Amino acid sequence: MIEPELPEWGDPRPLFIFDHVCVLCSGGVSFIMKHDSAGKIAFTPAQGPLGQRLCAHFGIDWNATYVFIRNGRAFTKSDGYFEVARTLGGWWRLTLVFRIIPRPVRDWAYDMIARNRYRWFGRTAEACQLLTPDQRARLI
Repeated sequence: MIEPELPEWGDPRPLFIFDHVCVLCSGGVSFIMKHDSAGKIAFTPAQGPLGQRLCAHFGIDWNATYVFIRNGRAFTKSDGYFEVARTLGGWWRLTLVFRIIPRPVRDWAYDMIARNRYRWFGRTAEACQLLTPDQRARLI
């Protein structure tokens, strides 16, 4: 169901909201951007005004998960990655077969990594430091 009060971000593409100081998160965004040559997905940092406004709207703690917004719905954790694959299309849709793994198991693994992401992968001193200048230009 599309929520009518969804804050506008001025871009019709699905939106990926991520922790911009997390090395793992920024690396994931860089990976998605490299494989999204058609530019189907927009990106914004969770710590920015748009990311904070959208996370608050959906009642999502951005520090616990990234957020992928598509067709007015927010997807998080493992379901969000499946929606990213669906959006990218092509061979990426083959990853949807992993939905056979029960969501509690998938999300348990996601939560464990999310809780330890700074310890295991580190933080950057500068926001979006791992993104190239061209990739940073894709942020809204």
